[in-house]
Amino acid sequence: MTTVREITIGLLRSLGMTRVFGNPGSTELPMFRDFPQDFDYVLGLQEASVLAMADGYAQATRNAALVNLHSSAGVGHAAGNLFTAFKNQAPLVVTAGQQARSILPFEPFLHAERPTEFPRPFVKWACEPARAADVPLAIARAYRIAMTPPFGPCFVSVPVDDWDRPGEAVAARAFAMGNPGDRAALDQLARELRAAKRPALVLGAGVARDRGWDAAIVLAEAQLASVFVAPFAPRNVFPEDHALFQGFLPASRGEIVARLAPHDLVIAVGGPLNLYHTEAEGPHLPPDTALWIIDDNPAMLSWAPGGNAILADSGMALAHLAAAGAPAARPVPASRRSAAPVPVEMSDALVMARIAALRPADAIIVEEAPSSRPAMQKWLPMLRPDSFYTTAGGGLGYALPASVGVALARPGERVIALLGDGSAMYSIQALFSASKAALPISVIVMANRRYEALEHFGRHFGLDRVEGTDLSGLDFRAIGEGHGVPSRRAATPEELDAALAWSFAEAGPTLIEVIVP
Repeated sequence: MTTVREITIGLLRSLGMTRVFGNPGSTELPMFRDFPQDFDYVLGLQEASVLAMADGYAQATRNAALVNLHSSAGVGHAAGNLFTAFKNQAPLVVTAGQQARSILPFEPFLHAERPTEFPRPFVKWACEPARAADVPLAIARAYRIAMTPPFGPCFVSVPVDDWDRPGEAVAARAFAMGNPGDRAALDQLARELRAAKRPALVLGAGVARDRGWDAAIVLAEAQLASVFVAPFAPRNVFPEDHALFQGFLPASRGEIVARLAPHDLVIAVGGPLNLYHTEAEGPHLPPDTALWIIDDNPAMLSWAPGGNAILADSGMALAHLAAAGAPAARPVPASRRSAAPVPVEMSDALVMARIAALRPADAIIVEEAPSSRPAMQKWLPMLRPDSFYTTAGGGLGYALPASVGVALARPGERVIALLGDGSAMYSIQALFSASKAALPISVIVMANRRYEALEHFGRHFGLDRVEGTDLSGLDFRAIGEGHGVPSRRAATPEELDAALAWSFAEAGPTLIEVIVP
């Protein structure tokens, strides 16, 4: 007899999914009976950390990652980062235990009453197979759906007694992906682009997912187009020291219109242009600006408030446009780069500038420091593809565990987890996972002793005082050491440089608590 477990292990091996991210519970244990030597179980100490580790790993490998959670309680713990994975379009196959089928009528301890409903709407597909023999088929289908653009998590609930039941073999099938887009629509856009006087590209995370970095550079240079990063884009999409780079669009209706007003044609590729964080009135685009949107997510194309839309792989579409010919003469856009003096006082700006100066050439930034993001965007440019990751959905508790997943996916490269002190505490347990795997992660905690992003929003809403933002009393050096991660504190520019040099030279994980005013 070939069991469901044996068939599933063979399927996972053929799909390249031999790393399992989990926190084990009682209803999951039979899945790991006789755990294969070529598989790796990555332990997270809380399911939110587990989910984010898998998200980072999936994005960095561009293959679906396997997550194993514990029935309703574990899925509930992971729900915040499941939302983030959905917004990140991270391909995940999430499995969760269920109690044995024979006792489900009696609402047993730690069962899931409606398992396929609980993770919705933040999964693309959810299933609890009707028969034990159908479990491998469900996991195979979950993989294919997760890996079909737009990528995203899928969910399979598995009763505990299914793993030892007989099953039928499931073959891994070739599954081609990538939609080149409607050629006639792309050719029309190419003609409009050549005729435009002041075109602009607004690039989102889909450009990174679809390997469109080089094509974006070729297109921008051929067309002398200004290049912006879309609001809250969670990946880096263009060299931020390039002469055509014009910066980051804010998630503000009026400011987007103001920034794009000089341009008669805007092409938004790989993510939403009109992503807002605060309420406002007025137009979504300048009155004399034409808009085209290219993305692989039909839902995003449907809610965009204007513009012509092309459903396509971002990289393929950019390559098609790049090969479509040069325009008539047009002026070179003015560069936004300035020779502003490097900060010298202890501040988040100084921290970013020193990281930029001292980081290894292969460093990857995984960031969750919302109040320091403007300083990062100004002083810490991302210069090579696939070197920046953050949360697309805005939920906290992602970046520290995601840095573990990225480091596992990119062995030999330095990962810098750049965190706010409030953000760090959401999934601080990930330090344990980094320590156990001896990963080259430099955890840098910007300790301003408060939820500064909320203080900022309090000013936006006219509040004189914002409750619940005081974080004084946290000792990240002690927290890091307590998880097995060597840690230092830096409160002066000299201490900062020494700590960064030490951290970047270490083979394993380190933590620096940076005291910033």
